[in-house]
Amino acid sequence: MKRFLRVSIASLLLAMSALAFAGEAAVEVVRSTTDQVLARVKTDKEALRADPGKMYNLVAELIFPHFDFDIMSQWVLGDSWGGADAASRGAFQEQFRKLLVRTYATALLEFSDQTITYPDIEQPTQPHTAAVRQEINQEGADVLPVLYRLHDKTGEWKVFDVSVDGVSLIKTYRASFAAAIKNDGLPALIKNLEAKNQQYAAQAQ
Repeated sequence: MKRFLRVSIASLLLAMSALAFAGEAAVEVVRSTTDQVLARVKTDKEALRADPGKMYNLVAELIFPHFDFDIMSQWVLGDSWGGADAASRGAFQEQFRKLLVRTYATALLEFSDQTITYPDIEQPTQPHTAAVRQEINQEGADVLPVLYRLHDKTGEWKVFDVSVDGVSLIKTYRASFAAAIKNDGLPALIKNLEAKNQQYAAQAQ
């Protein structure tokens, strides 16, 4: 009985250590990426404002390798993903990625003298998922909370959702896309996204 208890306690401690390490590793991914991106934005802000294409490239180069677009695309399309063929899935994922590049690039250009803190490390309940909390602080404004949800994908922590002030990116786009698909179908949604992305790409040149 005593041996069983010792083994059980040891197993529990190992599991807790693994969960704590998972939380710390996920935080480091978010923190290091954020620091690297903001350093570039502060250094090259005028050049990035003058040429939005450079900002798009920065987002694609430094931020999006840490995002799991396969999972994000599946979740925002919901049931429509299962009914789509491989070509439609690929076309949607490409346009959805471009949409998010534009969204992130626009937000980063608004960054000025804000500071970012990490109030706590939320210990994951499973070893392969984690939530990382950020707070964006600016004098004279309310603190803006940001929550990154990540999972361990083949040894790399990848973001699959971001919530800003309690609003989930995945849930927001899922509701918007579901309405568009219900009205006009998935092919029309893809064409609409492509047209908007091409329009913004032309403006960035």
